[in-house]
Amino acid sequence: MRILAIDTALERCAACIMADDSPEPLAQESMDLTRGHAEALLPLVERVIARVEGGFDGLDRVAVTVGPGSYTGLRVGLSAARAVGLACGIPVVGVTTLSALLAPLLAADDDFLGKGYLLAAAIDARHGHVYFQALSQDGGIAVPPSLLPLPEALRLLGPGPAALAGSAAPALAAAAAAQGVRAVVPDGHIAPQIEWIASLGLVADPAHALARPLYLRGPDAQPQDHARLARR
Repeated sequence: MRILAIDTALERCAACIMADDSPEPLAQESMDLTRGHAEALLPLVERVIARVEGGFDGLDRVAVTVGPGSYTGLRVGLSAARAVGLACGIPVVGVTTLSALLAPLLAADDDFLGKGYLLAAAIDARHGHVYFQALSQDGGIAVPPSLLPLPEALRLLGPGPAALAGSAAPALAAAAAAQGVRAVVPDGHIAPQIEWIASLGLVADPAHALARPLYLRGPDAQPQDHARLARR
């Protein structure tokens, strides 16, 4: 099976092609972006596709990050993934950014779970909040994907030790250290890695890993007077 993975959920625009019989991507490219994902994504995907024999015709599946993340970025990635899936007649699966961050920590079992570490992903959601998910020391879900104040995420780390990933991981690790809790942030684990998004997409069940946005934060804008402007 060959998969195209797309990620525009956070401050990165990335794509790669991976096969289930190869440990390394067949082709990949990424760029750090705070905005402009819509303009950058399709040319980037085309460059990645051009490096692989068979092109779009050789794809069996598409994976795309579904959040949590930037509202605009998620829409860009989901729209592109659905368009490729429709044009190629192949399934599109969704991968959460939190799962993509946790996957390499989980794979390093001898370093973390095997030594009793809690695994947690924390993405900066601004205004003192984080998008947070944690796996217990036996690999089960300790905290499902949630939007939490940073102190609440810190409380959920428990006594430690913990291995952290994501853009809010350094801040969370520093807060943990101030309370005497050991928390480490391995190198290279601040942003989701596109090859892990592809790997998770290869094993995902299309019937359950739906390509739908995962919004943990409600809309900031609220309608006035039940969607009507107040009359004077």
